[in-house]
Amino acid sequence: MLGTGILKGMVETGRNFLGSYVSEDRLVTVQYPEQRIPRQEAARSFPFLVFDGSDPVWGLRCVACQICEKECPPKCIYIIKDSLRKADHIGKMQFQPRVFDIDISVCMSCQICVEVCPFDAIKMDVEVDFSTGDRFGGLLMNKQRLAKPNSYFHKIHPSDASEVDGRLAADRLKAQAKAKADAEAKGKPAAGPAGKSFAVGKAGTGSA
Repeated sequence: MLGTGILKGMVETGRNFLGSYVSEDRLVTVQYPEQRIPRQEAARSFPFLVFDGSDPVWGLRCVACQICEKECPPKCIYIIKDSLRKADHIGKMQFQPRVFDIDISVCMSCQICVEVCPFDAIKMDVEVDFSTGDRFGGLLMNKQRLAKPNSYFHKIHPSDASEVDGRLAADRLKAQAKAKADAEAKGKPAAGPAGKSFAVGKAGTGSA
């Protein structure tokens, strides 16, 4: 019958309109910014940098490998590696970015930078309130503005953050076990031919 689709649409609109007075589930409009809908865990807006501990310089996970910069499709990431290594949050000497900028006016929130990062140093934020009258500098996020603590990562993406923490903890245990095994191996006499041990001298030669 001609017009059936229009009638069905009007009935559905009327049902939702009347139902909005008796059910909060049908209230899909909120008075933003006074009221805000909680972000879904899978939501994403723009990237941010994760740091461990309380110091964004000392605890920054990024080692300036520049993989994200190379893989970024719109080329909105700009990194300059520092010339000196610094101790990270576990005491390992690493390079860090001296400059790490993301132009969010160009970023298309594809999350490729997150996928290719081997250090879980860059993740997707859920923040969308970036209104500014400065169309250039106001939307250029530097390292200081991008750095956010691991506790913030847990707050917005708890499942992903817990999985990442578990994997990083396992990697640290493996590294510690390897370092301990290497240290013990250096303290033992090396094995010579036919299972005989010999002491290694300074010049690298030994005597049976």
